[in-house]
Amino acid sequence: MHEMTPLLLDITGPGSQSFSLALAGECVFECFEVVRIVPKRRLVCRGRLGDRAVYAKIFIGKNASHYALRDKAGVEALTQAGIVTPDLLLAHALDDGAYILIYAAIEGAQNAEQVWQHLEGQARFALMQQLVQTVAQHHRAGLLQTDLYFKNFLVQKTADQKTAGQGELIYTLDGDGIRWLSPLFKKRQKLHNLATLFSKMDVLDDVWIAELYGQYCAQSGMKTSPEAEAEIWYLTQRIRHQVTKNYAVKKVFRTCTDVKVTRSFNAYTAVANAFKTEDFAIARLDSALAKRDQNLKNGNTCTIARAQVGEASVVIKRYNIKNFWHGLNRAFRVSRAAKSWVNAHWLMMSGIATPKPVALVEARLGRLRRQAYFVSEYIAGPDVSQYFNVATDKALAARKVAALFYKLYLLRISHGDCKASNIRMVNDEPALIDLDSMHAYAANWFAEICFERRHVKDLKRLMKNWAHDPDMLALLKHAFVQKYNEQYPFDRSVILDRAGIQ
Repeated sequence: MHEMTPLLLDITGPGSQSFSLALAGECVFECFEVVRIVPKRRLVCRGRLGDRAVYAKIFIGKNASHYALRDKAGVEALTQAGIVTPDLLLAHALDDGAYILIYAAIEGAQNAEQVWQHLEGQARFALMQQLVQTVAQHHRAGLLQTDLYFKNFLVQKTADQKTAGQGELIYTLDGDGIRWLSPLFKKRQKLHNLATLFSKMDVLDDVWIAELYGQYCAQSGMKTSPEAEAEIWYLTQRIRHQVTKNYAVKKVFRTCTDVKVTRSFNAYTAVANAFKTEDFAIARLDSALAKRDQNLKNGNTCTIARAQVGEASVVIKRYNIKNFWHGLNRAFRVSRAAKSWVNAHWLMMSGIATPKPVALVEARLGRLRRQAYFVSEYIAGPDVSQYFNVATDKALAARKVAALFYKLYLLRISHGDCKASNIRMVNDEPALIDLDSMHAYAANWFAEICFERRHVKDLKRLMKNWAHDPDMLALLKHAFVQKYNEQYPFDRSVILDRAGIQ
């Protein structure tokens, strides 16, 4: 251990980082691990204050005290309202304008996002009921959690089965996101806040929205109606789409927690943080693609090769410039590699299996785009047609494919090229590849009309893969009819009819 101020911490990311901070009197905070870092803004550390296990938020940089005091005020508002939140043990100004808030660690607790990932079915529904109850409690107190993510709630198992109704206690975290409801827009704020919570569920769990909304209304004193249920359902879809868009279309094109970006006159490079930027220099990528006899594909439009980057096996896809006029046409447009980069992140945010995006590289002359490269992890597995040929339970495999496309339908995502080779079976689950034709549609009536036409086209192309195999085709159609018609709130038989599946 050694003493230092937060402004001197040379920490680039989470991990085991040991240091100590001398605080007021003889108090010393000992850090065992940096849990999260927001560069030049904030560290979240796990450690000890005296003999107590604690978590500390260390605010650094410009306006550190402003953000720290706002966090402190939010926690105090929660406490005064009787809402369960970790105890604030110490608030202390440090050197150079830095500030530290120290909170009691909650023994045996996990954040709700971690808990959610290990639950299924009714267990997830029970957790959502508790989170809805907590949000209703916020609203009754006139408070609003503006950073409403599952990770901002802690779930602690308790011995008292009466606590929180399920033998679990829900703690609200992140005082920095706590605001007061506006007197003028209170109802709208409440609905948007609740829909934001619902948008964190898997889209397949949206069938619970009507019941959860009814429970929220009963607890918050609001009236419910079929029109209000429809409104909260559509609002949930719009928020989910917007949050995903902000991440996949904007955030991953600049340096952030997940991606590091470098720009020069000759190149633009975005690389997942687990990799080194220098491993994706254009010369290295071209060298990997130069072994034409070993490539997965050699075409005028694109060249694809498998390569090794460190310990990772990846697939490099270069989108070629065929001639001068093709180059002129592509120079001012978003590259197909950039579209694949966006769509891979979009699918991952949406819980759809796809190879992890590793890098986007564009050769440039200033603002003019030339060749572009999309690098993703390599996944081993047969395509869906090959898998069906050897599957011992073809009906189960068909249901999994139907579930994938049903989820794409709910999320309003069209793939654009549903030939069998673009659906890989990895660990007996379908994963989508070749994403440059994919498109996600917004939640409005005009976009939904466009999407439904594209989804019908996707389904027709999918079924065409088994036009020569009537038994497999019949099995697939049966699986699609079952899946698409099993859930509230809409009848989807028209979609299947148009695709020739009913």
